[in-house]
Amino acid sequence: MTDTGEPERDTYLRFQGTVRDPRGHFPGVFALTDGLAREGVLTEEQRRFWRTNNDWFETNYPNPAAVDPAAYDPALNPGAVTWFKSSAEEPIKRVDGYLEILAAHGVECRMMRSPDPGRIVYEDDHQIVVVPHLQPRRRPLTTPRTPRTPHSPHTPHTPHTPPPSA
Repeated sequence: MTDTGEPERDTYLRFQGTVRDPRGHFPGVFALTDGLAREGVLTEEQRRFWRTNNDWFETNYPNPAAVDPAAYDPALNPGAVTWFKSSAEEPIKRVDGYLEILAAHGVECRMMRSPDPGRIVYEDDHQIVVVPHLQPRRRPLTTPRTPRTPHSPHTPHTPHTPPPSA
């Protein structure tokens, strides 16, 4: 319970790249390392870690797509992504090795944290799959903003200067 008497909300964690894939999504840590493995760029030690830990995840945790084939269906759940529950300590600890591999290959990955990452379409004890909330697209500023006066929102603000003394 929180101080206000409300039940505490879980916090969710996601490790994702910083560059959108061709579909416009930010790939997760596992997709990024799987891509490096497919490209054949992992060292022998990295490949051993990747294979051993992927096997560990497959053995110890449900694959949402195997449990619910619709979880990642782009027509039903566009942009669906997986987040860890913050209580999933062991799998989260194992992510560090994946992050080290990505860093060694110059692939940026960041940790996202949210109490409400989207509409939950799958859940188990350790993870959720969500369709992210729609985020308004932000237009980059192409020109600097000109300060406006409070009385005239359409004209640039110019400081008041007293008339010259005679």
